[in-house]
Amino acid sequence: MNILLTGATGFLGFRTLERLVQLSNVRKIVATGRSLRKSREILNPKVEYVLGDLKDKLFVSTILKDIDIVINTASLSSPWGSEDDFYLANVLTQKHIISSSKILGVKRFIYVSTPSIYYNGEDRIMVKEKDPLPTRFVNNYSKTKREAEVLLENSNLNYIILRPRAIIGRGDTVIMPRLIKAHSDGRLKIIGNGENKVDLTSVNNVVESIILSMNAADKALNNAYNITDRNPVSLWTSINSVLKGIGKEQVNKTVNFRVAYFAAFLMEWVSRWITKKEPSLTRYSVGVLSKSFTLDVSKAENLLNYNPVITTEESIEEFINWYKENEKN
Repeated sequence: MNILLTGATGFLGFRTLERLVQLSNVRKIVATGRSLRKSREILNPKVEYVLGDLKDKLFVSTILKDIDIVINTASLSSPWGSEDDFYLANVLTQKHIISSSKILGVKRFIYVSTPSIYYNGEDRIMVKEKDPLPTRFVNNYSKTKREAEVLLENSNLNYIILRPRAIIGRGDTVIMPRLIKAHSDGRLKIIGNGENKVDLTSVNNVVESIILSMNAADKALNNAYNITDRNPVSLWTSINSVLKGIGKEQVNKTVNFRVAYFAAFLMEWVSRWITKKEPSLTRYSVGVLSKSFTLDVSKAENLLNYNPVITTEESIEEFINWYKENEKN
């Protein structure tokens, strides 16, 4: 089979590409992204890098020729930003890929979305895919990711939507590095009582869910699936495990949830109306760091035969080793 992998130069895309080249039934992989770093380049006869902008409809049509399966991992992922930027990156690109996929006869479309569409500011325990979504999404990222899902649901293409929760592991440049930077800047504190339980998801397990989606039976198609490590952990214990592993002091100072939430509200106001820059703290970030958030993955287990291949603790260790090695370089 021939595969188009978008976001191939990013964290999840690169790790997915590492696995795809090992599959005997994969003949060619068109790997696309905006730019390519040597550290994320895979030299393999199956891989053809075609760099470009998915907002360019003509470019999208050229990379989809003779493609059997689309794996769309490309996304603008951030807790802050303008609706226009998120629309262009997450919705318009999806429109272009879907349009060309329909014209060129793509057989299956796998889209990596986000469970942030479930976020409502409260503790959420064992959320199912069928549970009602909030009437208003928490930010432009979750809003546009859901819009991209709806486009796919209404496309008449055979699709699978994956919603992995908080991807971690070797190559993570978003979640743990943001927390490490906040710690280095003296801004990281436990919000609330620090007892919140969350799901984290090893990048290995997300890749496993993508491979399963490529080969899933017809009964599994045209569904959305939660993906996690299936073992909720204490968020702050996990954060401190990372900090300890890279030789930094663990976090023990706390701040009241309401105080942090109000501070984030003020920072957002200043950013929106004065600085026009991303605030150092958002109300969504406060919620993520203080609220319990776990997902039910039984649907993926039953229809995709999903079973985690690595634990959260192993993935944290993988990240620590990678981070320390790259810090030396």
